[in-house]
Formats: sequence, structure tokens, C-alpha cells
Amino acid sequence: VSLLLLWLAIAKKFEPLLLLPIGFGGLLSNIPEAGMALTALESLLAHHDAGQLAVIAAKLNCAPDVHAIKEALALALPSVQGQMENLAVDMGYTPGVLALFYKVAIGSGVAPLVIFMGVGAMTDFGP
Repeated sequence: VSLLLLWLAIAKKFEPLLLLPIGFGGLLSNIPEAGMALTALESLLAHHDAGQLAVIAAKLNCAPDVHAIKEALALALPSVQGQMENLAVDMGYTPGVLALFYKVAIGSGVAPLVIFMGVGAMTDFGP
């Protein structure tokens, strides 16, 4: 599907401003086992390191297994989730490219504004 969207945008020039980013994002997010969309904490949980899981579990007051930690994180306050994310970064885990893009562009609300201004400028100053 992603390749079809890219082909329509590039070869057929059909809505390239819309289909090119959607196709490229779909292609990036579906690369198996790349971890591009994982946060640092999700990367830590995916590696199953017993020592690091024990540290996270002690902070959350739960059992040191991945399932219990995920349940505790789902019930935790956002501030506690942020602390656990920072702890994972301190342990050497980094978020993926798509997770960073989401946090910076979409989570902050900047991307819709930039897209709106860019499309508006292209329609105002087009050929």
C-alpha cells in the first residue's frame, strides 16, 4: 500500500503533497524489528534485560516482568511515565526516529501549523 501511494505521488503526480509523506511514513513504520517507532522505555522492555527490568519494577512497585511493568505503566501518572522514560534514556536506550518526530512535531502541535502554512503559501504563490 505504501509503495502504491509513493508511485501515485511520484509517477502519476496525483496529490503528491498528501500521498508522498503518507507513503513514506507508512514505509518507515512497517520496517520489521527496526524499532523506529519505539520510545526509549519501549526499547528497554523489548530487550528483556533482567537487571534493568528489576530497576524499573522497583520504581513502579510491581513484579519484574514485562507484562506487570506494562500494566503498572498504563495505570501510572504521566509524570511517573516521564520519569521511567528518562530512566530508560539514562540506561542507554534511545527513542526511534518516528517516536522523536511524533514527540517534536505532532505531540507539540507544531506540524499541523507548519503544514497549513506551507500548503497555504503554495496555493497563494503557485504558478
